[in-house]
Amino acid sequence: MAWKPSLTELIFGFYAVSITLEAVLARMAVIKARYRARDTLAAFGMTLGNVLTNLMMAGIVIAGLGAAYRWRVLTISPHWVWAWALLFVLDDFTYYWFHRISHECRLWWAAHVNHHSSQHYNLSTALRQTWTGEIVGTWTPWIPLALIGFPPQMILLQQTINLFYQFWIHTEAVHRMPRWFEYLFNTPSHHRAHHASNPRYLDSNYGGVLMVWDRMFGTFAQEVDHDPPRYGIMKNIDTHNPFRIAFHEWLAMGRDLVRARSLREVAGVVMGPPGWRADGQGMTSRKVRAAWLATGPDQP
Repeated sequence: MAWKPSLTELIFGFYAVSITLEAVLARMAVIKARYRARDTLAAFGMTLGNVLTNLMMAGIVIAGLGAAYRWRVLTISPHWVWAWALLFVLDDFTYYWFHRISHECRLWWAAHVNHHSSQHYNLSTALRQTWTGEIVGTWTPWIPLALIGFPPQMILLQQTINLFYQFWIHTEAVHRMPRWFEYLFNTPSHHRAHHASNPRYLDSNYGGVLMVWDRMFGTFAQEVDHDPPRYGIMKNIDTHNPFRIAFHEWLAMGRDLVRARSLREVAGVVMGPPGWRADGQGMTSRKVRAAWLATGPDQP
């Protein structure tokens, strides 16, 4: 019997070819891209761990969405074109809030921070995916879509489409897209700003495919040439070990929980923003940005 690749195999094959091509063209100085072998291998290690943990959690995710779907308000068929158009918008809206919470709540940040851990920005950065997100419930924001009446299979496929779109925006090879495209959609420029640790760009551009949600809710940041993105996190971990990348923030949160002296402090450590401290002296991204704005927003 002839081998017929699955959708997952096709997607990861496309990723591998694209990353190789970008790296080769960068080495030939045809495009702008910076690759380091250990950094790229770490990204592949992260995506391997992500696939394994997602397979382990697939039953729970499907069961959870399936349970919600049994209480649906409507019955929506995947054969309806308008249903896919509506799901595209609702899924991206859901992704915006999932992504925003993942930056503003330390519990979910611990699962998401690995995606921001590289100090390089290229197509391989897209492969730095979480090992713990599904475990701590980052799939639950999609439950309302099942309650509306979208079948779990539709929801999961649309999530895959959304993430597949985001692969190409992890690049420095594309400077700007046409102005109308930059206004409506997530682009390499917008996502470079999202991955930057510069105060100007902190906690911005959460949209998956669309930029309308960031513009609507005040989280949009425009990349500017005089303040080029500095990639990574505010305290870089400087490691290529996938296990340290995946779990360093969980260990740090555990240490803070051991030192907590009250239930209020426990709640702050777990549910507060990254950098929260009980004495108010923690450098959260909001404080870092506020300090930068105090020096004058036009300063690099």
